[in-house]
Amino acid sequence: MCNLYSNTTAQEAMRSLFDVSLELDRLGNAQPLPAIWPKYEAPVVRLDTEGRREMVMMHWGFLTPKTSAKTGKPLAPDAWNNARDDKRGSGLWRASFQSRRCLIPGSSFREAKGRAPATDFWFALAGEEERPPFAFAGLWRQGQPSVDGEAGQWVTHTMMTTEANDLVRPVHPTRMPVILAPEDYETWLTGTAEEAAALLRPYPAERMRIVREGIGMTSDPMS
Repeated sequence: MCNLYSNTTAQEAMRSLFDVSLELDRLGNAQPLPAIWPKYEAPVVRLDTEGRREMVMMHWGFLTPKTSAKTGKPLAPDAWNNARDDKRGSGLWRASFQSRRCLIPGSSFREAKGRAPATDFWFALAGEEERPPFAFAGLWRQGQPSVDGEAGQWVTHTMMTTEANDLVRPVHPTRMPVILAPEDYETWLTGTAEEAAALLRPYPAERMRIVREGIGMTSDPMS
């Protein structure tokens, strides 16, 4: 399960890659993000009410309420930062998969192996650039049902996952985030649910590489 990723792509480069016009860039002065954790804010590309691509900030992870088993008092809500491809029809994900799909800009993602201490592995795309930019397949929603306080009003995104490819499998045997090819961005955003489901597949291992490895590597700077 991916619970940490980075997006160190420059804002102008994101607009170019994801075909977002300047007036629909809602990020303000966005800074590189070498470590994005659940509940943190990060850039997301979605369709606005007129069907145009816009870049906005969203918190990572659909929120659900949580209470203490001992006291019954509310606790910090859970953040569901991953959505399994085979569970896309379940209640938490169904409506967003049908009509609120998005692109999540990224430059790498981390998976951890082992315990006490775990070894961190950062995965990125292969290419001439140090961290070629890409997009994870995402879902989003406005407001968090039954979650009180400011967090209940958050706009959140979650990341689709699928079977691990040959590069990721030795680190995380079962799952990896869905990475979309640029030619599939439009289908993911505007296609039918059936067309979108066909894109939920492992990214080719030969087009990826491990860019950082070690204990305590909980961020992925460009250098």
